[in-house]
Amino acid sequence: MRTKLIASVLLIGVVMVLNPLRAQDTISKKNRLTIGGYGEAVYTRNFYSDNMYRYSHAESYKDAKSHGRLDLPHVVINLGYDFGKGWSMGSEIEFEHGGSEVAVEIEAEETGEFEHEIERGGEVALEQFWIQKSFGKGFNIRMGHLVVPVGQTNKAHMPTEFFTCYRPEGEFNIMPCTWHETGISLWGKLGSWRYEAMVIPALNSNMFNNANWVKNGSASAYEFRVANHLAGVLRIDNYSVKNLHLGVSGYIGNCFNNDIVTNEFTETSPYKDVKGTVVIGTAEFDYKADGLVLRSNFDYGFLSEANLISSWNKNQNHQSFSPYPRSQVGEKAIAYGGEAAYDLFRPMRSINDQKLYVFGRYDYYDSYIPSALTLTDYQWTDRHVMTFGLNYYPTDQIVVKAEYSKRFLKEQYNDEPSFSIGVAYSGFFNR
Repeated sequence: MRTKLIASVLLIGVVMVLNPLRAQDTISKKNRLTIGGYGEAVYTRNFYSDNMYRYSHAESYKDAKSHGRLDLPHVVINLGYDFGKGWSMGSEIEFEHGGSEVAVEIEAEETGEFEHEIERGGEVALEQFWIQKSFGKGFNIRMGHLVVPVGQTNKAHMPTEFFTCYRPEGEFNIMPCTWHETGISLWGKLGSWRYEAMVIPALNSNMFNNANWVKNGSASAYEFRVANHLAGVLRIDNYSVKNLHLGVSGYIGNCFNNDIVTNEFTETSPYKDVKGTVVIGTAEFDYKADGLVLRSNFDYGFLSEANLISSWNKNQNHQSFSPYPRSQVGEKAIAYGGEAAYDLFRPMRSINDQKLYVFGRYDYYDSYIPSALTLTDYQWTDRHVMTFGLNYYPTDQIVVKAEYSKRFLKEQYNDEPSFSIGVAYSGFFNR
């Protein structure tokens, strides 16, 4: 009996050595891990001054020389894993503008003293890290650090999902982009509909300003995100019509006093009842068929008690190195735009799977619309932008971009033309 048992064990061992995993097991385990990401590199020549006084003293910079910039707007590494039984995780590590290079060096010319130096500007951020439990196609719970899908750009922010070298200018300048927060999301697909509802930390009104409205309100200079107030997000998408996508999204939350620097309210304080409610609503569509691509978006935002929040922000008595801009903020902001593109290689699709899109885009946005009681008006925030260019796709995951863009400001300011060329990729590497 013992001899037969030993022989059986040896036989099983030989089989395992010769064929350690069946083919379907290998495939199953391989497919559980996803590795991907996206990245962009852009060169821009701006034919206008970037001096900080170019709006307040516009006439002095009317004939300014051009200047060039090289940039790595975003480089992202994506890792995901399916644990089974409906549990999965996803993560994205993002390097913006090349990341940040900080070093401590010893200087031989300065009696050997140590110096702390910033060698390259940029940011490194955890854009996503979440755990998900799926109960079915119609209902999923996702918890962790999530992308907030308010607006067209936050929903489709990879460089192969828009034609311009940089993300479309309107949405990018009035709300966080890419907007990511730690919270909880409920989402699912029901027929031709997709929904997503989120609870996240509210924005921080101390970080609002005139140039970007509430864009910087999701930033935190601390090792944690202050969450004195929570906010709600809802997005609904529809795909009932072939080749057409329709989407609406919204955000609401109280932003005032949502920081470690808070107002010690008293009965006589003018800020006693301030909530600073931010409401954002967006609508969008995109259509793709027969080489033609059409997209459009509309975004509108409102901030209650904007005058009191502006007063609070400007009068904060903080040290010079504080992260707060101490700027006025508008009661409203608006952005809308649209683009059209056609694939010039479409007639040759049977012999060529490459794509060459010629496109045109228009954007209008104003990041500072004051209330009727506000005396200060920054008219340089009112902008129209026209962009024309080409996108060449040698494969679906790689795109080479070139564009000419011109920003039109009100007549007392100088218009801002530029030329950009870039290359980008996005996709998964093990699919």
